[in-house]
Amino acid sequence: LTVRSEHETPSLRSQMIERLSCIPGIVSFSQMQTLQFSDLHDIFLQVAAVYEAQLPGKTFCVRVRRQGSHSFSSLEAERYIGGGLNQRVSSARVQLKKPELTIKLEIKQDQFLLVSESFAGMGGFPLPSQSDVLSLISGGYDSAVASYLMIRKGLRTHYLFFNLGGAAHETGVREMAFYLWQKYSLSHRVKFVSVDFAPVVSEILQKVDSGLMGVVLKRMMMRAASQVAADLGIKALVTGESIGQVASQTIANLAVIDRVTDTLILRPLIYQDKQEIIDLAKQIGAEELARTMPEYCGVISKSPTVNAVLSEVEATEAAFDSAILQRVVREAKILDIRTVEYQAEQQARTVAVEDVLPADAVVLDIRSPDETETKPLQLHSHQVQQIPFFRLASQFPQLDQSKQYYCYCERGVMSRLQALLLQEMGYQNVAVYRP
Repeated sequence: LTVRSEHETPSLRSQMIERLSCIPGIVSFSQMQTLQFSDLHDIFLQVAAVYEAQLPGKTFCVRVRRQGSHSFSSLEAERYIGGGLNQRVSSARVQLKKPELTIKLEIKQDQFLLVSESFAGMGGFPLPSQSDVLSLISGGYDSAVASYLMIRKGLRTHYLFFNLGGAAHETGVREMAFYLWQKYSLSHRVKFVSVDFAPVVSEILQKVDSGLMGVVLKRMMMRAASQVAADLGIKALVTGESIGQVASQTIANLAVIDRVTDTLILRPLIYQDKQEIIDLAKQIGAEELARTMPEYCGVISKSPTVNAVLSEVEATEAAFDSAILQRVVREAKILDIRTVEYQAEQQARTVAVEDVLPADAVVLDIRSPDETETKPLQLHSHQVQQIPFFRLASQFPQLDQSKQYYCYCERGVMSRLQALLLQEMGYQNVAVYRP
């Protein structure tokens, strides 16, 4: 495949190199120049002008492909050009096997193509040579890198987001999905599916034993993901799980999670360490976005099991209202990723964060009941009201709206996002308390 440009500028060259390096299936590519020549010595001089500065201290060889009638053979051209370069650069050395630098030429009649520079491509397979997958994306390092690896393998990768933090959370995750699509799979349309999972989390926190919450949450996600995938005609799911990285990712727990569905679950990061994943996120340009993506406090129990038993999990799930899961899947938002707007109004909004509270302020402790019981927030000078984050949106309208409220959680992440969500609902009397 040849890509030609009539008007080369440094900016256009950089754009072409960047774009070609991000296309799945391209292992390597080269910049080539089409040049005229009069004889073999003229070819040598033009090659020397391009490569002489790159040769000092290196081993090299010259490879020539020739078409047409000439006074020299391909082998003679290789020897003449290689010998001349070796004489010009005394510290360089011809080496035919595994040289550090290979100079490639294609001679056709009275013109020759000279490879002036070569670049590494993305590798893998072209899109969509390996069908479609649905990637469970949270916006963090793991799901972003897992999605990239699937794209690289030629799988058209759609995105499924389980929303636990409101509109602001979804905005950040959409931005990550859009980045991966635009940079690595722009040639194909993909979908972004958002499922409001807060009602499911609320049901889990009320009905499921504390130690099993993480495993049950993942099983509910896999149930929902399987249904969404089936509705879209997709036969495989992708997750960013890695053995032992968190409690739900032990072998025992993954085995219990997988039993909830017959849909194929792909885990491309299963053996990788966290630092390896972060390094790859840096390499693909997703690290900065992932670093700013919050991890949500209060979603999983404080003492999760690492050795779940299927029969116990199934017995616990018997109390779960399955109609809730069916409803959130039915109400899922399915978007063409090309229509996603990332400069949404909530991104531009700022939430006030205070470490000193006004005298009449009310603090809303939005942590889960487990956290508030273990480490209660005690403020002698201000009223503290406990409303778990998963109930805040429904209970906030019932509060005295003449007061100013400050959301609190230990890390300050969920409190900020919940304040953003309340602002989206029209409440401006809310901020964040971050002592």
